[in-house]
Amino acid sequence: MKLSLRRRVISVGVALGALTLVGAGIGTAQASTNHVGQSRPAAAKPTVVLVHGAWADGSSWDKVAAKLQHDGYRVVTPPNQLTGVEKDAASLRAYLDTITGPIVLVGHSYGGMVITNAALGDQQVKALVYVDAYIPDQHDSVYSLTSALPGSVFAAEASTVFDQVAIPGADPQVVNLYVKPSVFGTAFADKSIPAKDVAVLAARQRPLASNALVEESGEPAWRTIPSWSVIGRQDAVLPAAEQIVMSKRAKAHTIEINAPHLSMVTDPGAVTKQIEAAATATN
Repeated sequence: MKLSLRRRVISVGVALGALTLVGAGIGTAQASTNHVGQSRPAAAKPTVVLVHGAWADGSSWDKVAAKLQHDGYRVVTPPNQLTGVEKDAASLRAYLDTITGPIVLVGHSYGGMVITNAALGDQQVKALVYVDAYIPDQHDSVYSLTSALPGSVFAAEASTVFDQVAIPGADPQVVNLYVKPSVFGTAFADKSIPAKDVAVLAARQRPLASNALVEESGEPAWRTIPSWSVIGRQDAVLPAAEQIVMSKRAKAHTIEINAPHLSMVTDPGAVTKQIEAAATATN
């Protein structure tokens, strides 16, 4: 990488894109009535759409998806293209248009950038849930949010963090970024995930295009859609302190848990509970 912008962009890492209340309290839905003394039938449960982050695929949601399905929710995990915020949001928006009925839209890490843009103006999306995720305001980027506060293991020389692979036919300044296996476990996991499982996650990682780091986010959907967040206190990719700032700004109903960046892998129960809280409150 010879150009200074490209070196600057990828020298700062980005998140994969994982219970004290620090935001507003979680609301609960109250039954309304059609007639005096007669409750209205319960509304159908929303479809839960789980959006993975960078260097991952839909399997990162497997434990949470299984719990949600057990509790009667329809769950889908469409692939996040990881090609850039605008294109990824457009792809997700097209997918959401195929779903009938209410939606709870959940994003992990970089997936938070995507859901924030994809859900804007979508009347079917009743709640946004951010799991160790970026919650951008307009003009924010992955780069600006990752570097806003210290603590990310990706704030290092690019050559020590990423393997860079050219994208045939693309702008030569845009490359696919893979996290080095030696860094992957430190960034995303903790001792609760066996080393052999971390090795598998690193081996099957999907790359993030480097242009995704500097693309600015548009008008945020969280201004008009209620939001929830899960913050892993041990997150080494997107510092918990920055997640707290973003969650407060979005007025998200927030929980903190003792988990790394992959909190949906290490504590799927807590993550599922927060998603279901959002589904219930907006039902």
